[in-house]
Order: sequence, then structure tokens, then C-alpha cells
Amino acid sequence: MSAKKAEAATKVAARNRRARHDYFIEGTIEAGIVLHGTEVKSLRSGQASIEESYATDRKGELVLMNAYIPEYRSASVVQHEPRRPRTLLLRKRELAKLVAGVSREGMTIVPLSIYFNERGFAKVELGLAK
Repeated sequence: MSAKKAEAATKVAARNRRARHDYFIEGTIEAGIVLHGTEVKSLRSGQASIEESYATDRKGELVLMNAYIPEYRSASVVQHEPRRPRTLLLRKRELAKLVAGVSREGMTIVPLSIYFNERGFAKVELGLAK
């Protein structure tokens, strides 16, 4: 697939531009994200922010904390909480690699971007940062 087709196939919903400036990124991993229905619609509108967010290990799973996905205005009564913790979907091997990296001194897991892949699934690009 050419570079232009690959760019068109993935739509970036939110990008953390300061992460690469503030941190040294040692490696990146792609993870799925568990979202409610209105969160997907809101992400597609492109108003989300992950500037102050981070990922942490909670009870054996990785959780995205402090990511802002605004409420979807056209939705009915049922809305989501804008800054709720969101579970990230990783393989056990990838999770173990990230948790081992964080256990080292001065390492953290920073989301670099949230995007929709060519199949339409929301993904998060995570960076192991120093």
C-alpha cells in the first residue's frame, strides 16, 4: 500500500504533540481501546484531547487515564463520562513488556495518538517514554 493510501486509511482522532518533545520515546505499541457508543461518534468528530493523559497498570490490565473525549451532542439521554478510565486491549506479552519498562526508574507509558485503522477500529499508539 502506498504512503498516501495508508494515510487515508487511518484517520487520526487525537494526537499528543508534546509527548515527543517532552519525553524520549524508547518504543511504541499499538493497542485497542474499549469505548462506549457515544465515545466513538465523539472521537470521529475529532474533538478529543490526550495531552494530559497517561496509561497505568491496574489489576493486571492497562488503563488509559485522564483522556478527554467530549460528550456527543446529538446523542439522546445516555451520555458517557468525558474523563473516565478506559481499558486498553493488549496481548499479555506486550503488557508484560510495558509493565517491565515502567518498573524501571523514570519510565512512563504515554499515549501518542488515537486513530481509526483501515477496518474502522479505534486504536491507541502508546510510547514507552523516559
